[in-house]
Formats: sequence, structure tokens, C-alpha cells
Amino acid sequence: MKWKALTASVCLATALYSTAWAQDLPQAVSTEREMVVTANPLATAAGAKVLNNGGTAADAMIAVQTVLGLVEPQSSGLGGGAFIVYYDAETGTTTTIDAREKAPAAATEDRFLDDGGNSIGFSNAWQSGLSVGVPGVPRMMELMHERYGRLPMDRLIAPAIRLARGGFELTERTSSQVAGLLARNVAGEPRLFFRDPTAFAYFTTPDGEAKPAGTLMRNRPYAETLASLARQGADAFYTGPIAADIVAAVTGDLNIPGDMALADLAGYQVIERAPVCVDYRGHEVCGMGPPSSGGIAVGQMLGILQSFDLSGFERVSVEAAHLFAQAGRLAFADRNFYVADSDFVPVPVAGLIDDDYLASRAALIGPTDMGTASPGDPPGAFGAAGPDPTIKSSGTSHVSIVDRDGNALSMTTTVESSFGNGVMVHGFLLNNELTDFSFSPTDSAGNPVANRVEAGKRPRSSMSPSIVFDDGGKVEIVTGSPGGSRIIGYTAQSIMNMIDFGLDPQEAINSPHYGNRNSNTELETAIPGVTGPGDAADLQAGLEALGHPVSVRSLTSGLSIIQVTGDGFIGGADQRRDGAVGGR
Repeated sequence: MKWKALTASVCLATALYSTAWAQDLPQAVSTEREMVVTANPLATAAGAKVLNNGGTAADAMIAVQTVLGLVEPQSSGLGGGAFIVYYDAETGTTTTIDAREKAPAAATEDRFLDDGGNSIGFSNAWQSGLSVGVPGVPRMMELMHERYGRLPMDRLIAPAIRLARGGFELTERTSSQVAGLLARNVAGEPRLFFRDPTAFAYFTTPDGEAKPAGTLMRNRPYAETLASLARQGADAFYTGPIAADIVAAVTGDLNIPGDMALADLAGYQVIERAPVCVDYRGHEVCGMGPPSSGGIAVGQMLGILQSFDLSGFERVSVEAAHLFAQAGRLAFADRNFYVADSDFVPVPVAGLIDDDYLASRAALIGPTDMGTASPGDPPGAFGAAGPDPTIKSSGTSHVSIVDRDGNALSMTTTVESSFGNGVMVHGFLLNNELTDFSFSPTDSAGNPVANRVEAGKRPRSSMSPSIVFDDGGKVEIVTGSPGGSRIIGYTAQSIMNMIDFGLDPQEAINSPHYGNRNSNTELETAIPGVTGPGDAADLQAGLEALGHPVSVRSLTSGLSIIQVTGDGFIGGADQRRDGAVGGR
């Protein structure tokens, strides 16, 4: 509406990228009965086999998660956490599962401050026992299996056990990330990254270099851990020898010891929460609510964009990028101020996605960049008064699954930063999830920050697993991505690309990224054979003419998207990582 008047007052550049797709770009995959999309071909194959054998989406997820924790350990695993949006076809209901890690009972709000009240620094916190939250993945797998599973647990984890014992080839992505972390160690000082001797021996050669891609990897301790879970359930992880060794690793960390106790592990519970759903041009978009900011922020961005007609724009154009960036600024301003674990802080969820509120936020968008946006004043109660604008990195993966019965699962799973906190226990890596908390409990004015550390609290996340329903209430799109706080933009853009621009899942993934987290507007460096053709220079020039501070960089999403059609399924997997589509 308003944008048509604005475009008359400013000259905008034409579309940067041609609507014709290059023939050498990845193409969408179609199946008839079921589909699974993950960030690794071995994980996809394991999930597809479970679906083919009559397993449910929940069954396939367990096979996928256990393989991912082995072959993509930098991103997720038993020592991490996850969020799930799940549609149960039999009951026609959508729910969300919160398996986010929790702070130990001994945690205090000054956790990441030194004796002088100053931050100990991100790297120092990341590579320490202080950063480890109580893991949620094993308890999540058990709950999903008990509630929605069909096949026996030992069959679901058998692929991961076979790979762990028989061996698998190290990927180039994992090898390069090991090398990148090793390069961050300071010569002449004790090794910080991969300081744990077990992890160091597993990921490096005898001369201390990263094992090269193609190395045959075996992880027998991981196989034994999975076998214990199959025999004894999740209690094998949260009590007994495995739990004791987790606590010993955390409290005996070679950099800074943590304070996790056996009672923290024994008391961990997964929480079922209501989804956060918004209307977007007649489609219902459902995501994860607090402690994730993903469902709210994706919903806000789409709700703001709903005030503008995008149909006349190219998907990668100055017009579309400008509007998307402004929506991102406004959503992140609210995210940073209002969102935290709603079990500890009142979060005005309904107010933040209220139609009238979002329309008022959309009205702030003009023909030029608005600069740093301020949080709005949504309806509803709020429990703190200081923002947490910290941008965190993430070691994360996303899984999308639809089974032959119509059950749909969107799961984002993580150990936080690459390789978690770098410590390996019983074949899996511990997370560094607690660095997602604000390092300072108050802002510069002394106001309490909603996302401050508190005992038993779950840190704010950007993970945005999403399921989109058509105007008849049927599952239409299952989507999500890894990527730290950029997850929000990646996921929102994937939905916009499909609904507004009519792209199939792979085209939506191939389309170059743009976005804004209430700072610079980021444009993606082109990747030959992976992203759409073109050079970001023209788009950059057009946005800078509108006042945008622009940065051009690599934007490594890992989108996994399924589109449900009348004839079956269309899937797309992100080749910025090692994504693969499977099913029949």
C-alpha cells in the first residue's frame, strides 16, 4: 500500500538477478510418499530408510539426529539441544517441543564477569566449563519416540551405530572447521581450542593438524553411548556413568571449570509449548516461541511485510531487499529487548505479533533506511527493561521431514558454536549454549536484561523451525535453517521467496540472501553453482543510495525445505553446506 507512493519519490535500481535460473544450479527433488531433508547425505539416507520401512517423522528424526551427531559433530549432537515444531496428522494439531539446554542450579547472573565486573570475553567463556548447559537432545528423542514413534528405538539408532563402528569419511566442511579453530590457538600459550585431549586426538593427525577430508573416522564410544540409550532409555545419559563423566568434564575443564551437578542432569525435563502462529497472505506460519525468539521474529518480519505488495518486485531487487531489511531492523529491536525464557520473564508474545501492532511498525518504514530501530510498545506485560543486542555465532543444523501419514516435523538442533565447547565425553561433544545468555545482567543504565543468566533458565535462541499451512489448514511448507541469529532472516526469506515470488524449495534456497539484524544490511557473496547468478555490487549501490550501511559477505545458511503438493513433495537442500533430499 504505502510503498507504491514511496517508490515515486526515489529511484530504485532494477533487479540484480535474472528470473531465469542457471542450469548448473541445484534443482528441486520430487517424491510421492514421504520426504526428509538434512544437512548431510548420510543422515538423509538414514532418515529415508526409516520412512521407507514405515517409520513416522519422529522415528526418522531420531535416526537423523543420531547420525548428524556423528558425521556433523560441529553442529549438533547428544550433548546439545533442539527445538521442534510438530504437526500430528491424526489429531490435526500442531505443538512445539522445547529441548533447549538449561543453566545449572549454581549459575548466577555474573557468570561471565571477572572479579572486577568485566566480561571474561566470548572465546574464554565459549571454551570453558562455564558455557555448558544441561543437554536436552537425549530426553527429546525419548519423548518424541514415546509419543509419536512407531519403530523400535534400536532400529532407529542402528545406522548411527554402524557408521560409528564401521567408519565414515570426514567431510571437507568438518575438516576445515577443525583447522579454523586450531588456527585460533596462540603460539606459545596452552592450547585453548581442542584443549581436551580426547577431542584433540579424535579430530587431528599425530602431528596436530586437522585430519583431512576423506579420512576414515570411527567413534566406538559414541556407538556404546547409543547402545546404552537403546537399552536403558534417556536415563542412561542423565544418570549413571555418562552423567558422572559429563559433570567431571565440566567441573574439571582445563580452561575455566564449570559448576554443573548430577542433580542438574537428573532433573532435566523437555517442555511442550504452544506454537507461535501468524497469518501471512492467507497462510498460517507456525514457529517456536520463547525461549526462542525465532517464531516471534519470523512472524514479525512477515507480518510487517504483509503491509506491502511485493508481487511487482523481483525476489532479489533493491525494492525487496530494502523492505526486508527494514522489517529485520524492527523485528530485531523487539527481539533484543523483549524475548527471553518465558518461564522466568513475562514476554508479550501475543502483543509482539498483534496485527495492529505490526501495522504500526510497518508504518515506520520509509523510502530510505531508518537506521538503528528502537523497540516498540506492544500490548501485554513485560518483565525487564534492558536490551541484549549481542550477536552470537552458532554450530547448528536443521531437519525437515514429512511422512506418508502426513505428520510433519521441523527441527533445528545445535551445540551452539562450532564443536560446542570443544570437550568430548563418551563420543559426543558438550555444548556451549550458555554463551547465548547476556554476559551482562544489566544494561548501561542499570536496568535488568531479560536474557540475563539465572539458575535453571534456558538461554534465548534464534532457532526458527517453521511449518506453514495453506488456507485450508493443510501442511504446505516445512522450513528452517542453521546460522546463528541470521537463522531468523534465512527462514523468513525462504517463506517470502515461496509465497510472494512463487519459487520452489530449491530455488528459494539458491536465491542469494540479504537481511538486517538492526545493524548493517548484509548481502551474500555469490557462490558459483550454488547461488543465483549475478554480482552483489549493483544491489549494494542501490541500497547505499537509500542510506543503507552495507556489508557483502559469506552467508552460510543450511536451509532444508519441503513443499507439500497435491502430487507429493518437492524438496530443496542447501548446498552452502552438505544438504541432501531423500524419500520415495
